Amino acid sequence: MANYTAADVKKLRELTGAGMMDCKKALDEGEGNVDKAVEILRVKGQKGVAKRESRSAENGAVVSLIADDKSAGVLLELKCETDFVAKGDKFQAVANTLAAHVAATKPADLEALLASEIEGKTVQAYVDEANATLGEKIVLDRFAQFTDGYVAAYMHRTMPDLPPQVGVLVELDKENAETAKDVAQHIAAFAPKFLSREDVPADVVENERRVAEATAKEEGKPEAALPKIVEGRVNGFFKENCLLDQPFAKDNKKSVAKVLDEAGVAIKRFARIRVGA
Repeated sequence: MANYTAADVKKLRELTGAGMMDCKKALDEGEGNVDKAVEILRVKGQKGVAKRESRSAENGAVVSLIADDKSAGVLLELKCETDFVAKGDKFQAVANTLAAHVAATKPADLEALLASEIEGKTVQAYVDEANATLGEKIVLDRFAQFTDGYVAAYMHRTMPDLPPQVGVLVELDKENAETAKDVAQHIAAFAPKFLSREDVPADVVENERRVAEATAKEEGKPEAALPKIVEGRVNGFFKENCLLDQPFAKDNKKSVAKVLDEAGVAIKRFARIRVGA
């Protein structure tokens, strides 16, 4: 029997939505490897496997800060243990102070941010103080900053009494407030993983081809039809995961790329953060 734990079964169920026995069988077949088990369940056609996001019990908030001239913006996630602390003024003040610090200092990465100085101490020490003050574990481990275009943010509340749990930052090549807002809202709702097909790593594309072929064979599709079926399913992967290929939220007859083209703008990059995800 493969070596895996009850926690592995729970994680696989959360990732795929498959039943407990199906998950155990997949882990047996995948020799205890969760990633292999996910792929096995996809090939066998388990419901919701390709789309289900991993759940998380973590709480917190996403905050944003946009420059007055819209030339720069920051998106930052601060996590805590309970929603009671997340909706408190003190916690949100800490998050906003950290976002302002990122905007002012422009750290290269998380390590540089945590080592930088704020109010006479390192950011890591500042977060540690928040831990003691608020009585919960406070974690800063994600932020995004854009400084090279027209920047806009969209913040989404999943519950009216909580701070935003989803934040999106977009950077266009020129000013267009309406399009920036529409595209940011689309990203919040549809969670693309990549900007374009060209941004998808080659190994990810190859793995999708392999899964598509294995799935088609499992379904009993004729050998001669496999290339066309595989290409169709890989294109489906692009439409689901690449922003420019996705059907636009407000008009699914158009792609996001088409909407941007009609508006005369291009999106340079985007960031989407969901608390705990």
